[in-house]
Amino acid sequence: MIKDALQYLINLGNVETKEIGTQTFSTQKLHLVPADRPNALSVRSLTGLIDYLISGFDADPLGEAKMVHVVSPTEVIAFSSFNRDYERNDYIKASAMLPSFSFDRWYDSEEFNIKLQSAFVANEDRNIMLQVVGNIREENVRTVGDDGVSQAVQAKVGIATVGTVQVPNPVILAPFRTFVEVGQPESEFIFRMKNGPSCALFEADGGAWKLAAMKNIKEFLQGALESEIEAGKIVIIA
Repeated sequence: MIKDALQYLINLGNVETKEIGTQTFSTQKLHLVPADRPNALSVRSLTGLIDYLISGFDADPLGEAKMVHVVSPTEVIAFSSFNRDYERNDYIKASAMLPSFSFDRWYDSEEFNIKLQSAFVANEDRNIMLQVVGNIREENVRTVGDDGVSQAVQAKVGIATVGTVQVPNPVILAPFRTFVEVGQPESEFIFRMKNGPSCALFEADGGAWKLAAMKNIKEFLQGALESEIEAGKIVIIA
């Protein structure tokens, strides 16, 4: 046992590494030595991703195509051929910069008004909601008519008059939920109000907007990278 231990210690001083293909192995209980790979580049827009892909900055040593994967409405990555051992497998990642808005959360009317204007694309339903929320008074929501679907509240309908205003439901809105370079998908939301007054939006499309957003991203990239795609340099999936 002592002899084996001494031999083991001697062998520790004779460890060598061997290059096999593009990988490095150690002779001490032959194992793969992990290579230090740089992290993927990070950008915050589709434009930055496109500029990088067109530049050819990280040319594939085997001349193979880069895969561009639309992972989600807020993330796109470009990487090399599967299971290849290049210096960087994931070349670049684009992550969308989005305004902050929480669905299923109650906001006071003033904050909700600001969020509607800063985090949603202008459309007819958004403008109606702004009129209702902007004119509601603190005591008004206490006199609310609710049939489980739509609500009616007391709001200012003129310079000095107060009347019953129907709160639309469901509402069709287009929040900023994906890259600003592409169209923001519209979807249905449940709009509710309660004492305070407080307002909230609840998603009601089962997440279908995500597929629409990813389709918009793919089409945008296909248009911007048409020549690279035709040359077989880039493949896009979503």
